[in-house]
Amino acid sequence: MPGDTLSASLEDYLEAIFHIVAEKQAARVKDIAARLSVNNSSVTGALHALAERGLINYAPYDIITLTDEGRREGREIVRRHEALRDFFVKVLDVESAEAEEAACRVEHAISRGILDRFVVFLNSIEVCPMMAARSGAGVGFPCADGPSREACVRCIQMCLASLHEEANAPAGAAGGRLFLDRLAAGRKARVSSMSKRSRAEARYQEMGLAPGALIEVERPGETGAPIEIKVNGYHVTIERRDAAEIAVEPF
Repeated sequence: MPGDTLSASLEDYLEAIFHIVAEKQAARVKDIAARLSVNNSSVTGALHALAERGLINYAPYDIITLTDEGRREGREIVRRHEALRDFFVKVLDVESAEAEEAACRVEHAISRGILDRFVVFLNSIEVCPMMAARSGAGVGFPCADGPSREACVRCIQMCLASLHEEANAPAGAAGGRLFLDRLAAGRKARVSSMSKRSRAEARYQEMGLAPGALIEVERPGETGAPIEIKVNGYHVTIERRDAAEIAVEPF
């Protein structure tokens, strides 16, 4: 059965297991049941199906872990969910709770190709200092006054001024370069280079963390603690010593 397409229900179970394993290193039936608000017997049936597909390691009354394939599949399901939720919130200006619910429904139907286009579109929007979803008559619009040549001219002027200010701001790092470990929460940047000595170059490559990638710092972490960022729709935790070797260009 390996390679079979997962049903929406099994994707929900695998997504729940992925999150629980990320938090606790392993999952138990009661953890999954509580997260999905289902009974234990329903969880057991799903676990057998996921184990038959080679996605989890499971035996009755034992802890549940992900196989390598299960980890890849779970990560992709989470990525679909988060990319859709971010699109609904950042582009369509939908409330977080409604966006979360909508993402749960849509994530099972969207293809990998369309998802990649969502991520590219979101990255493009976030590069623009003025591009933020705003509401007008209950519908999301990128421009407060609606599209017009005059509004576009004003927006371009404001963008140029913002970029000029950013480019001339002190870098706050040695040699005039800014590194990922110096970015505050909420800051967005483009990766300009990664040290060849950094373990991050190989370790995070699967997530798309490479020169040219757009990132957003979600949690800078305390002194010495890992840093949480978002890149290509993935949420990635980076060791601070690795982040100190990743040069970035903020915007």
